[in-house]
Amino acid sequence: QVQLVESGGGLVQPGGSLRLSCAASGSIVSLNAMSWYRQAPGKQRELVASITSGGRTNYADSVKGRFTISRDNAKNTVYLQMYSLKPEDTAVYYCEHPLSWGQGTQVTVSS
Repeated sequence: QVQLVESGGGLVQPGGSLRLSCAASGSIVSLNAMSWYRQAPGKQRELVASITSGGRTNYADSVKGRFTISRDNAKNTVYLQMYSLKPEDTAVYYCEHPLSWGQGTQVTVSS
């Protein structure tokens, strides 16, 4: 059974930074494509960033140049580093594995 636990969300001012973490158990993240999604109130869940087993990354146009997805194989953890945050980045962020979803972590960007 694959379990994903996200952390790192919170309240940040516009222009600020946050790093989200997704710790996995029951599966090796380096052997799987892993992704971050987000869902804002009243909107559909959308893909933010993904990383393949080979390390190839992909980003939504809205976050390119501001967000970076990475993983630490030793910690079996995937990260989402977010810079230059905007109010429109406010959402619940979810970590996704092919067999499981995390519980989500709230990111709020507001002054």
